[in-house]
Amino acid sequence: MYRYDEYDQSIVDARVDEFRDQVRRRLAGEITEDQFKPLRLMNGLYLQLHAYMLRVAVPYGTLDSRQMRMLAHVARTYDRGYGHFTTRQNIQYNWIRLDQAPDILAELATVEMHAIQTSGNCIRNISSDQYAGAAADEVADPRPWAELIRQWSTFHPEFTYLPRKFKIAVIAAEEDRAAMRLHDIGIRLTRRDGVLGATVFVGGGMGRTPMIAHEIRDFVTADDLMSYLEACLRVYNRYGRRDNIYKARIKILLHEIGPDEYRRQVEEEFAKVKALGIDPPAAELARITAMFAPPAFDPAAAGDVADRSDPDFAVWLDQNVRAHRQPGYAIVNISLKPVGGIPGDASADQIDVMADLAQRYGFDELRVTHAQNIVLPHVRIADLKAVWSALVDAGLAEANLDLISDIIACPGLDYCSLANARSIPLAQKIGERFADPARQRDLGELKLKISGCINACGHHHAGHIGILGVDRKGTENFQLLLGGSGAEDVSLGRITGPGFDEDGVVDAIERVTDKYLEVRETGERFVDTYRRVGMTPFKEAIYG
Repeated sequence: MYRYDEYDQSIVDARVDEFRDQVRRRLAGEITEDQFKPLRLMNGLYLQLHAYMLRVAVPYGTLDSRQMRMLAHVARTYDRGYGHFTTRQNIQYNWIRLDQAPDILAELATVEMHAIQTSGNCIRNISSDQYAGAAADEVADPRPWAELIRQWSTFHPEFTYLPRKFKIAVIAAEEDRAAMRLHDIGIRLTRRDGVLGATVFVGGGMGRTPMIAHEIRDFVTADDLMSYLEACLRVYNRYGRRDNIYKARIKILLHEIGPDEYRRQVEEEFAKVKALGIDPPAAELARITAMFAPPAFDPAAAGDVADRSDPDFAVWLDQNVRAHRQPGYAIVNISLKPVGGIPGDASADQIDVMADLAQRYGFDELRVTHAQNIVLPHVRIADLKAVWSALVDAGLAEANLDLISDIIACPGLDYCSLANARSIPLAQKIGERFADPARQRDLGELKLKISGCINACGHHHAGHIGILGVDRKGTENFQLLLGGSGAEDVSLGRITGPGFDEDGVVDAIERVTDKYLEVRETGERFVDTYRRVGMTPFKEAIYG
């Protein structure tokens, strides 16, 4: 994984010192909250309903054990003993004291971590495939490119104050495990005639006007990729709306001028940018790529076979473990979705356990997923039983990856000042209603996502079943959506009809799943059945 050089460390340390002085001045009353707000947001510090929330960057979701242990230390020392992993592959702490925020950032800096560009109208944390470097279906490891984009975008003088926040995802496989086309820019690395390049999608996003990104260029060579991204951002920065926050995202620009006109302007700008020579020299790309070299796999592991005699272990293997490109190794998904738990939350002790497992069994590497889980990307098959046993002891062995209880949920009205409804209690009730593991496995892949407001931090538009919390004359109301997907078969969910109270929407989900079991054909996932039969049978089941 990438390691800071002297330049990286110096800019992070300088930012900590700068922020410490800003906090001192705010606490002394030398600057007002209005003056302080843009400064704290540039350091990932939000003022939520009850306390400050700090969002820490985890570039493309990759961590090592020392960084993971630091996250546990922050949770234990400065918060209430837990952290919340997010759909941007970051982590948030919800109970931060302002006077301690600079100390947290200083401690994070000692393990090459920061909160830079986790907020504000800038290019946010670059996300990627959590199986990068381990999946057999990728054409290249996308992480060196994600890191290159991180370096290019950090403090970019032209893109520090964009019309609105900007999100980029990089993948390298046909299977989309990062919701790439629901980003402002989505990049899929590919090869054409043996040459590495990328297909570039622009204009995706969720929120109050969800849109799927348009393919703007079917192939740009890797040598030209950074210049092409620069051109894409320049056109947006030039014409993106700054007079209306609701129309400021790049998806609105593409909607208004059309993808063909946007493409024309990008190509025109690309010719100018390319002449500037901003694409990295081969030596720099090679330096970054070398940090993502595969670990020292043991060739003797190729003959390993997992002992499936324990039925609980066998279920976990089938549900949470994925094939690895290296014979004898596997990808382990750690669920942060226990029945009745808070999606994405992990205690300091659990974070430490995951760090220990990575160091002992996983070549000292972990990944945060956009579905708010954790991955050990390189585990020897012979070690899977030991890893599972440790996860059982830590309460982290829920075998529910991609099942109905593997819920994505935002913090909602329990924490967020923007929310209209509570996401967490609803997620807990749904998990409890569908707690039976056999029932979950019978339903099969069913991605359920909850947002507490129209900003869609819970990705409800992309859920096979999505739930949006709204305010109805001071009362929490939940709209039900069906048919969304953030994968390579990307689609946006449709609202079924009138909303429900909290208990009512849980009942409605049960009626939806019952109808699915009634009408599905062999091998169909929920979303496949929905696409085949349409909304009508489900609406009839819901509303009678």
